Amino acid sequence: MTGIDRNDDRMAHPQNHAYTDAAGSSSTGTAADALGISRRELDKRLSSYDYELPKEQIAQTPLSKRDSSRLLVVDSVSHHTNSIFSNLPQCLKPGDLLVLNNTRVIPARLYGRKPTGAPVELLLIEERQEHCWLALVKPGRRLKPGAKIIFEAHQPPASSSDTGDIPPLLPLTATILARDEATGGRLVEFEVPPGASLAALLEQYGEIPLPPYITDSQALPEQYQTVYAQTAGAIAAPTAGLHFTPELLEQCRERGIKQAYVTLHVGVGTFRPVEVDDVTDHKMHGEWLEVPAATVAQIREAKAAGGRIIAVGTTVVRALEGAAAGGELQAFSGKTELFIYPGYQWRVVEGMITNFHLPRSSLLMLVSAMIGRERLLDLYREAIACSYRFYSFGDAMLILPEAFTSY
Repeated sequence: MTGIDRNDDRMAHPQNHAYTDAAGSSSTGTAADALGISRRELDKRLSSYDYELPKEQIAQTPLSKRDSSRLLVVDSVSHHTNSIFSNLPQCLKPGDLLVLNNTRVIPARLYGRKPTGAPVELLLIEERQEHCWLALVKPGRRLKPGAKIIFEAHQPPASSSDTGDIPPLLPLTATILARDEATGGRLVEFEVPPGASLAALLEQYGEIPLPPYITDSQALPEQYQTVYAQTAGAIAAPTAGLHFTPELLEQCRERGIKQAYVTLHVGVGTFRPVEVDDVTDHKMHGEWLEVPAATVAQIREAKAAGGRIIAVGTTVVRALEGAAAGGELQAFSGKTELFIYPGYQWRVVEGMITNFHLPRSSLLMLVSAMIGRERLLDLYREAIACSYRFYSFGDAMLILPEAFTSY
């Protein structure tokens, strides 16, 4: 995604904090212990989640074969191995259950102009009601309530399959309704022509948004979708799932590793930067999720038979743990504002597959809650030394249940 004016509106993804001091290192922890600062206190400090990453290790383009990415397998509290993602079936056990997020990224990036000709950029975040969306806008200060936007098509309309005729391009315009104080964004109402659907118009006018740290990519739009993406609504991909191919999923099934699905529409909550010094004061923006009754039944069945619940990505973790917020996993459809950081008491998830995350991000804190912040940052330093590729199009990590650390 491209940047939004931070003096007025916030980013859907954090800026790259990859060049800050590694305050979360084990050596820092040792020094802090000497000063009488507890690990619990360090875990609360935003500065404890920094690390240094060479710019060239930020993956810009996905590998041509999805499952050829590298896989760091964390298989105990003190041991890990380097592998390849295609070896995943051998890293798991028959009876394990992979839970995947079947959300699909929408063409949420829109470009247009005001009637004066001034350029406008929108990133759709969340549908509030029919044809009305919350969006991050640029330039925000100049788009006050009542402002009109005329959008420019990104894709031409498809030709008729019967005649080959190309239908006329329908216009797409919108009006700014109000400013959203919680996000700094705008409520935008689209004027959709009679008989047309906004979803179809977005395919013509919108682009699949990429994170701001991907600045020179050759990726095709479908490479930023999982092979099992189905339910449209996300503004970013659940990137841990990008490594799967249909063949690899079939190999898992053949080994007795079952699969279940949830939906969490990745939004601003996942990628909003943590900006408070005490991370426990951070407030997550709500994201919509659905955990179907069939998936709950599969999880209960797998657990009863001794299988492990392996979440594919942090979004699946938030979906399952959010649906179990009352103490027991239940079928759920709605929003979650769950923020997971060290000290969290796990209810459902027993292992996970995840990519490597940005410093100071809520995602880094979530993974720290599984294996400990110091251990995670040690693994990150080793991954950097071994030339792993980082972030959305990068390599992956498998955290097995044996690696979980009690707080």
